[in-house]
Amino acid sequence: MSSQGDPSVTAASAAAPDHAVVRGAAIATFIIFGTNGFIFASWAARIPAVTQTLDLSTGEMGLILLVGAIGSLCAMPLVGPTAGRIGIVRTVRLGGFLAVLAGGAIALGLVLHAVVVVAAGLALFGVGIAFWDVGQNIAGADVEHRLGRTIMPQLHAGFSGGAVVGALVGAGLSAMGVPLPVHLAAIMVAVVLIMVFVPRHFVPLTAHEAPESGAAEEADDGASPATAPKEPGGALAAWTDRRTLLIGVVVLGATLTEGAGNDWISKGVVDGLGTSEAAGAALFAVFVGAMTVARWFGGRIIDRLGRVLALRLSMVSALVGLSMYSLSGIYWISGLGALLWGLGAALAFPMGMSAASDDPRHAASRVSVVATIGYIAFLAGPPFLGFLGDHVGLRLALLAILVPIAVALVLAGATRKPDEPPTAG
Repeated sequence: MSSQGDPSVTAASAAAPDHAVVRGAAIATFIIFGTNGFIFASWAARIPAVTQTLDLSTGEMGLILLVGAIGSLCAMPLVGPTAGRIGIVRTVRLGGFLAVLAGGAIALGLVLHAVVVVAAGLALFGVGIAFWDVGQNIAGADVEHRLGRTIMPQLHAGFSGGAVVGALVGAGLSAMGVPLPVHLAAIMVAVVLIMVFVPRHFVPLTAHEAPESGAAEEADDGASPATAPKEPGGALAAWTDRRTLLIGVVVLGATLTEGAGNDWISKGVVDGLGTSEAAGAALFAVFVGAMTVARWFGGRIIDRLGRVLALRLSMVSALVGLSMYSLSGIYWISGLGALLWGLGAALAFPMGMSAASDDPRHAASRVSVVATIGYIAFLAGPPFLGFLGDHVGLRLALLAILVPIAVALVLAGATRKPDEPPTAG
């Protein structure tokens, strides 16, 4: 699939691989996105079981989730520079292997009923997911540039599709009474195999606009590590770019919108409507299923409407859907709200990643900055919603997410492509 196994490949040829190689890289990136979504949803769908096993309140579970968010937030600023030094293949693999080690720690903590061990595992899981997540977005944005059309939503559909499968598997295993540690062990084996064989098909990151980046690094397991172009002025320069920071604020709102659904949509109906854990997981599957459909077809919509209008329509759908989910006392209406919420949450994050990487020379560092700002939502969101949920109920607490959705709606213009006319959206 890839010519990367030939150590004689020059920097020039690496910068412009043939179409078959780029398609192969796109497929490999899609698989990595899907695997990421699968393991995340497998965990998220069983948060109620973890809460029960460790005998935690909603607020206490929020603090446990906060530990994982802190791990991610601390690691994300390091991903861009790391990708520039060791390449995107090794960066993504590092994230995957750290996540595997974290899964083992979480499983052990659940067996021992040790909250501290589970929290430590989640911190390591957060670090691993940060390297994995930002790394796959850097690789995906580069493939999108090479293909000349919007594919980031489809790559994120891979994440959402993996999340659908993970949620359904989680719901099924929960209904069957399969212990979560056994569930985690099976996932760990699958991730190791995928990380060994799939990332080798990545291509070197675009370097033809950044001659100072030099030749690609030596092959890793027969595959180029895909060295990133360097940010002029160093990695910190991206933090001073106004457009990048505004995109980061948009992505923060989008991430909180999506993350609130991932973390609490299942438990919200379990606690608020008195449904079973399996019914809560099923509603989570509706949410991520809607995101999958929107992301799969979203690239064509974005190319036709422009990023700005597409983003504004997404935020309106999220506003309506979240309101229906939180205010209705009927399960099927909450399900319809989850559907609209998922459709609205689907495109904002991938559009933000694409916008941050509009200039390939700065893509690695700017994607890292935007992801870091966005993931502040995972730092602030879980404890805030958890504590608020302890006082007003989790479903009503989720209405607080309407504020960042509105902010993203107002700032949508920051994502406009450089060649996109102001009238588009």
